[in-house]
Amino acid sequence: MKSVERHIADVLELVEPLDPIELDLLRAHGAVLAEPVTSAVSLPAFDNSAMDGYAVVADDVAAAAPDRPVTLPVVADIPAGDPGAHAIRPGMCARIMTGAPMPAGATAVVPVEWTDAGVARVAVHRPARAGNAVRRAGEDVEAGTRVLRDGVRIGAAELAVLAAVGRRAVRVRPRPRVVVLSTGAELVEPGDPVGPGQIWESNSYMLAAAVLDAGCVAYRHGFVADDPAAVLGTLEDLLVRADLVLTTGGVSMGAYDVVKEALARLGTVRFEKVAMQPGMPQGFGTVGEPGTPIITLPGNPVSAFVSFHLFVLPVLRRLRGMPPEPLPSVPARLLVPVSSPPGRRSYLRAVLDYDRGDGGPGYAVRPAVRQGSHQLSALAETNALVVVPEEVTDVPAGGVVEVLQLPTGAA
Repeated sequence: MKSVERHIADVLELVEPLDPIELDLLRAHGAVLAEPVTSAVSLPAFDNSAMDGYAVVADDVAAAAPDRPVTLPVVADIPAGDPGAHAIRPGMCARIMTGAPMPAGATAVVPVEWTDAGVARVAVHRPARAGNAVRRAGEDVEAGTRVLRDGVRIGAAELAVLAAVGRRAVRVRPRPRVVVLSTGAELVEPGDPVGPGQIWESNSYMLAAAVLDAGCVAYRHGFVADDPAAVLGTLEDLLVRADLVLTTGGVSMGAYDVVKEALARLGTVRFEKVAMQPGMPQGFGTVGEPGTPIITLPGNPVSAFVSFHLFVLPVLRRLRGMPPEPLPSVPARLLVPVSSPPGRRSYLRAVLDYDRGDGGPGYAVRPAVRQGSHQLSALAETNALVVVPEEVTDVPAGGVVEVLQLPTGAA
């Protein structure tokens, strides 16, 4: 059987990063920056006050004390956004609001809390050193400085930086559009009545949510029956909105494995066995013109879940223009013994936590009791996958294993 690493490399060959487009700021949220961003201006663009208070000459208030306040005349009132030019001389001050430009001649700001809040004259009860509560021009960013590198995912902080340097739009690699499709005559939409031998369809919801968590756009088509013609016809209709097609079910060795039967005829999709558990049957290739990438996952829910995180996540990262890194891993101490079939790499659903013992690797891990590929309920309780290598069949309690950390939220 094929190794996990070989299969990851093969599916990554299906895709290249999406071509950059220009989007306005809010539409660029969640996309990956496709250009370095340099600020044309300094931030702040001018010296301004960091607090509401009084702009003063620091030497004038050097001797101020609660029992010996220094009283100064207020010769100007400067709100934030004031376009006027203001100046003070020694022995004077200006009332100033947060963000307002410093008047010429002022060297410090006395917070209003250190004064009697006077309007015509103000009593200052504490000294303020030169530079106190003053934001200097360029102290955050100097003009010509690179503020964001290409390849960065644009989140809230990045949007704030782009807006602060005056960018209305930015070049990004767009979020990949992923169509999710399940197959199976036994499937029923959740909420509809189920008959004998039928089940409510859950895989497409799970995979669509995983696509969204990965920072991509998900189109859940739902499911089609076990009919090769219906599968091919549905795929043709969906390709117009897809950068990647993701199917689940119908890829094994059974008589009704419709995805395998339909796509094998095209000659552009390969179906193989990967030396892993769960998730041995896998398929990948292209469909339609000019060749939309497709990854076909097993139908068992846990198999589809594990396969998504091992094989689909790196593909999505490459499409977004990010390094196709695998899931992060840590060594952890097993709290219970585990076993694995020879010749296959097992991925056991587990709960990873900090190790409370002494001298351990720093983490402890407890595999879920229910490990069947159909046992979906344990997924909601786990945050990690214990890796048992192909050549290992048993690991005792206390043994140290590699653990893959599952994503915990949207990317």
